[in-house]
Amino acid sequence: MCPETTTATGRRGEDAAARHLESRGLVLLERNYRCRGGEIDLVMLDGDTLVLVEVRTRSSAEFGGAAASVGSAKQRRFARAAKHLLLTRPDLRRLRARFDVIAIDADGRPGETRVNWIRDAFRVAG
Repeated sequence: MCPETTTATGRRGEDAAARHLESRGLVLLERNYRCRGGEIDLVMLDGDTLVLVEVRTRSSAEFGGAAASVGSAKQRRFARAAKHLLLTRPDLRRLRARFDVIAIDADGRPGETRVNWIRDAFRVAG
């Protein structure tokens, strides 16, 4: 059996993250919003708050957990994509926005994962 590709792992993680957030009442607006500056995995609504979600999935803790992989460079790219989204979607500008991270890590048992929802994971200046 061939190991799963990182693209397949990422897609599976995004599916799990969307299900997790929807089960907690968030509404999915868009998946994989891409622009030249970056990407937003999930664009969701939490009441009257726009939630921009970065999903990180790790099948092994060998190089640190999923949450640790959202460094400052990734945050800057994520913020650029958020600014682009708001420029192209004036209907979303009136909403308060927050950046969340869903970190999905292998739990050490085959097929088992741990989902960690980090609300308001980081802030962007300016």
